[in-house]
Amino acid sequence: MVHTVMKVKYVLALCAVVFTLHFPVGGRMVAAMSATDSSGFVVLTDVVPDAIMEARYYNLYNFIGDRVRGYEEPVALVTREAAMALFEVNQELLPLGYTLKVFDAYRPQMAVDHFVEWAKDLDDTRMQSYFYPEERKANLFARGYIASRSGHSRGSTIDLTLYDLRNQCDVDMGGTFDYFGFRSHPDFPNLTEEHKRNRQLLRSVMYKHGFHGIDTEWWHFTLNNEPYPHQYFNFPVKWLY
Repeated sequence: MVHTVMKVKYVLALCAVVFTLHFPVGGRMVAAMSATDSSGFVVLTDVVPDAIMEARYYNLYNFIGDRVRGYEEPVALVTREAAMALFEVNQELLPLGYTLKVFDAYRPQMAVDHFVEWAKDLDDTRMQSYFYPEERKANLFARGYIASRSGHSRGSTIDLTLYDLRNQCDVDMGGTFDYFGFRSHPDFPNLTEEHKRNRQLLRSVMYKHGFHGIDTEWWHFTLNNEPYPHQYFNFPVKWLY
């Protein structure tokens, strides 16, 4: 019975995605009424059920060392449009033996505010050896690692990697998620050929299906035609049911 209910929810989520994509109001996507309106979002794994979740900001293993404000449950939320594009990405990856592994997706403004508060506390360096050993914490704002706004809060940006289904492990990208340093740059030169191929595979399949990246984080991608380009949302990350 539980399986049947979940299957129905999955089908309804897919239908909602298709309806929104093909029947925009007045020929354009409709902006949310407020920063707390989650009606344009879906649970990513409802649309991409093969995706693997490692909700870093819900857990303690992140650059802060605590659960980040606003992450109430270990789930990834994205706009319907981003979810459908990621479904297409994963459909291309599965025959190659990979699936997507997601670290973060929609990030509420309250979480971004938490990052800013943490960055101002220069005495809290508990996680420095793991995430920013090459940087002084006082430089994180100037380097652009921490900012008062994040594209994640618009709902169509995602942090992810590839997961090897045969070997049951993350694909080796020659660097780890949320590492504050040059090694995280997609074109970092001191990589093995294998690392370069792996990063290029991720980047190429994401670009093919309508995303673009940035030049400082190999894991970070944003939907080109994001539906809410000027809206920064602030509802908590939790199941939407």
